Order: sequence, then C-alpha cells, then structure tokens
Amino acid sequence: MAVLEVVDVVRRFGGKHAVTALQGFSMTVEAGEIVGLLGVNGAGKTTLVKIVATLLQPTSGTARVCGYDVTVRGRDARTHLGVVFGGDRGLYGRLSAVDNLIFFGGLAGIRRGLRRRAMEALEHVGLADRAGTRVETLSRGMRQRLHLAAGLLHQPRLLLLDEPTTGLDVVEAQRMRDHVAGLARTGVAVLLTSHYPVDVDQLANRVVVLQDGINRNDLPIARFRELAGFVAEVRITGTGPQPRGGDGQEIVATADGWTMTCRLHRWDAATLAMLTEITKGYAVTDLQVTPVGLEGVLHSLLGGRG
Repeated sequence: MAVLEVVDVVRRFGGKHAVTALQGFSMTVEAGEIVGLLGVNGAGKTTLVKIVATLLQPTSGTARVCGYDVTVRGRDARTHLGVVFGGDRGLYGRLSAVDNLIFFGGLAGIRRGLRRRAMEALEHVGLADRAGTRVETLSRGMRQRLHLAAGLLHQPRLLLLDEPTTGLDVVEAQRMRDHVAGLARTGVAVLLTSHYPVDVDQLANRVVVLQDGINRNDLPIARFRELAGFVAEVRITGTGPQPRGGDGQEIVATADGWTMTCRLHRWDAATLAMLTEITKGYAVTDLQVTPVGLEGVLHSLLGGRG
C-alpha cells in the first residue's frame, strides 16, 4: 500500500463562474520516496497539498494517507502526516525553540515523552544547541529547520514540504536538502513542491508535473530529464578565426573572439571526439558543459510558461 494515494481528485472554487483547480488528478508516493511536484503558478499544487493535509476538502475523488481517507478519517490521516509550509509565520517568536515544539506537540496530541521528542527533533535538524533560544533571534534558515522539526515531532510516515528552501542562503538550503534526504533514507515518504528546480533536481526520485489541474507527467527523474531532447549544453569560447561549426551548433562573434553553443544528445566517447574535431586548430580559451536541468525540461514541456 502506498503511503499517499490520490485518486481522481477534483476541486472547484466559486459558484456560477467556478474555477477548477484540479481535474481528476491522481498520483501515489511510496515509503522512502521523494516525489517532486512541479508546475507554474496556478497549476493546482497548493490546492493539492492542502487537500492531502486535510486543510481543504476535494469536490470529488479521494486522497488517502496510509490508507485513511483524508475527508472521512482526517484525524487518523493526520497522525501519519507531517506538514512543513515554512516561511516566517507559524512560530511564536517570544518562545524558545523547544517550547515552540512542546506547544505544537501538545496540539498534535502527544502526551508522553513530549520534551524528549522535542529535543530529539531539534537534534535531528541540528538545532539542539539552540533549544533554549527565543525564536525571534534565530536566523531564517534556523527557523525553517525548526518548522521541519515541528513536522517531525509525531514521527510521520508522509512529509509534505512546500517551498522548503525559500529565502535561504546556499548553505542553509543545502543543509535543509540534506535533512530531507536523510528522512527519506529512514523510510519517510516526501511530497515536495518548490519553485527552485535545484531542490527537486537533488532530492526527487520521481517528478510529477501538474498542469491545468491534471497530472501531465509522472516519471523517474532520469527519464524526465530525457524529455528535453538533449543531455547537456556545451559552450565553447575562443579567439581568432571562427570554427565552421555544423548542424545544431550556433556560433556568435564576440568582442574578444567567438562563442559556439551546441546541445548534446548523448555524452560518450563519440561526442568527445566530435567536439575535438570541430575545434581542432582553433584557439579555444574556455569550455563549459551544463547538464540539462529540470527548469529547462519544464520550460520546454509547458511551452514557455514554466
């Protein structure tokens, strides 16, 4: 049984001029799997997350967490569910980090060993040394990790992460990704939404693209990257005479020389030989290889709307 099952979920807003945010959307998330949910603004991502989190009821269809229907047995579903929306709201600035967790743990119905669990959660996210620190004095990255700790208090089997690295510097963002990857290795299922493709690129096993309320694509991340039609882009810079180039190679004159850009459909010995041949005898000063990223794939799929 999947940890999360979403089956034919429809959600409409409004009356006479109703807007349909989800149109028969279906997906699953297995234990230990990180699924990246991608889509442009208005695609229905937040609506879906709120339905799974039992914050919003679907118009029709079902969502189940560990077998519990989120509309019929929402309380049971929530016992297996951790939700991390992050941001600056949702924490009490004048309380310490551990007191925030104790408060949220009490709301979640945890009675036995609550302080111990709170300290364990702080340890897990690297904040044990800040347990007694008032939240208002913590950095944004630390507050984001505290949000994660709050979502882990009741040891959920499914974690919903909505934009977990928004506003974080590169160090804190990577630290957050490391924590999430570690959770998945323990068997926690993760549904991740993010406007930062690097989050999904580094973490996800699968990618689901939500477009106009439907599941447009649902693929392992390696196969999803293949949808771009190329594996990498090469940018070669040189001085002096320009190479002649060939099919699929764009050469642009610059103030200092020239730049050639080409997309590679595979990365192997033959490709290296081709790059060597077309630049042979020319003054190459720089060569940069950029593997195809999720942002490029998404942009291609959504016709420039990604």
